[in-house]
Amino acid sequence: MPDSGADGATITLSPAAARKIAAILAEDPAAAGVRLAVEGGGCSGFQYDIRIVPSPEADDLVIERDGGRLFVDSVSLEFLGGAVFDWTDDLIGAAFKVKNPNAKSSCGCGVSFSV
Repeated sequence: MPDSGADGATITLSPAAARKIAAILAEDPAAAGVRLAVEGGGCSGFQYDIRIVPSPEADDLVIERDGGRLFVDSVSLEFLGGAVFDWTDDLIGAAFKVKNPNAKSSCGCGVSFSV
């Protein structure tokens, strides 16, 4: 479901990612959701930081779908407008993926990008 921050930037939590987050939360009662953040670094200039957290921060956009909760801080949201947070499980591995239309290029691992 798409949700938007104060500046109107949107991010979508895919059904597959929501199901995976809900499964993680069911196994860890101390966890409240998954945080998606953009940080400086990586081989392309910026990188995604994805972690399980016990609570949202005060300025977080909270996106909920099918029992899954995704938290995105307002600074990261500027880089993520229009993005889809997804879960993939295929022959080469299972992982959360960010499909970010703002990324002009990315590295081979998919964790680092430039704008």
